[in-house]
Amino acid sequence: MATKCLVFGTQCVAKSDHSQPKTGELAYRKGDILTIMRTGTGKEHYKARHNTTGEEGLISATNMREREAIRVDPSLSLMPWFHGKISGPEAVSKLRPVEDGLFLVRESIRHPGDYVLCVGYSSQVIHYRVMYQHSKLTIDNTQYFYNLIDMIEFHSKHKGAIATKLLKPKDKEGTKSAELELFNLVLFCCPLAVFEGDYIGQKVAVKNIKCDVTAQAFLEETTVMTKLQHKNLVRLLGVIVDNGLHIVTELMAKGNLVNFLRTRGRFVISTGQLLRFALDVCEGMEYLESKRLVHRDLAARNILVSNEGVAKVSDFGLTKVDCKASDNAKLPVKWTAPEALKKEKFSTRSDVWSYGVLLWETFSYGRQPYPKMSVKEVKERVEQGYRMEAPEECPPTVYALMRGCWEAEPKKRPSFHKLQEKIERDCLEIDSNPGQVARSEPEPTRLVRAGSNGSGS
Repeated sequence: MATKCLVFGTQCVAKSDHSQPKTGELAYRKGDILTIMRTGTGKEHYKARHNTTGEEGLISATNMREREAIRVDPSLSLMPWFHGKISGPEAVSKLRPVEDGLFLVRESIRHPGDYVLCVGYSSQVIHYRVMYQHSKLTIDNTQYFYNLIDMIEFHSKHKGAIATKLLKPKDKEGTKSAELELFNLVLFCCPLAVFEGDYIGQKVAVKNIKCDVTAQAFLEETTVMTKLQHKNLVRLLGVIVDNGLHIVTELMAKGNLVNFLRTRGRFVISTGQLLRFALDVCEGMEYLESKRLVHRDLAARNILVSNEGVAKVSDFGLTKVDCKASDNAKLPVKWTAPEALKKEKFSTRSDVWSYGVLLWETFSYGRQPYPKMSVKEVKERVEQGYRMEAPEECPPTVYALMRGCWEAEPKKRPSFHKLQEKIERDCLEIDSNPGQVARSEPEPTRLVRAGSNGSGS
């Protein structure tokens, strides 16, 4: 650990007591948890905050071990009361002896895609069909919910359209409630929906995951996601399990890349800055590529910009499982590779296709890709070989990269490593010739020479 660089927010566990600190040092006991605030006076010294006392001071890295990432028990469930595809009689047997307010949720066998809320009341079990309409759930066509967790939370507090409040969940055998087990996983509390706040002295963002299946899948992947550390990935700090799943990340003050570009435009943001955004994203994706992780929803809306103007990839752990895996209509068609749309074959090379569309978004200053084309037209024409034309004033080498990303055969697309090398060359040339990127002049021919074929193969 002594040779390892610790980043802001890293939590460490003391290996032994340090009860007689010198001036400026922090006192702690063996087993105490400390949070790194910044690098201190020497290579192995850091400014840290004691998680219990709140005191700050210098610590030695040699007396610390990095706290392990959140470990999630595979039996933990955000919906322990969800029993999957069981029949009505099976649900009744599981709810015996019947108690008022005892409940479970199952998939509807008679109406695939819908659910059934089974509730005990007056010594019998009542079955309420939960219909999936307009991307929301409803029992009575009056009250609508984003997901099952929201519905259960509501009916635990209000009777609404059902016979009784939901008082006691009947857990599926072999599951445990993640809410009870992990409630204090992240020390961040607010009774309302929170989008911004403070955590250990750092501004953070909190995002509620509305899709039940995605939230459960993300919970299972938390150990992996908290281990990912890269300057161009939005850092996951932890999760809150309270009436669903909320993820806590570093705050990206300038919002997503689409809005950042649209609100500033070509007279504020230079070609050089666009290239640096493209490089930032590529470096983040090259890191995910090295870890053999697939994003599945790479688009400018999922790239966030920091206060310092650094672009970072976000939502890279949220798309492993779609809310309804069989529902292709939910895929972002204009960003999704043909093989992923047709055969659900997602890979790093399908992410590369999406990166090509993201490049187009970036160099068109946030325009919607495939302008004036419907989703149906896009699917049909792309399959027939259609590719978007270059955005106005886009450097030829960048457009060549886009075309390389849009090769129909995934194996012919460049890797993110190759893309990174090519964009770095363009950035270096612009850095060494800043006067050549003036908007009033045509794009310089030097950009045509740098990686002119754009295939990356």
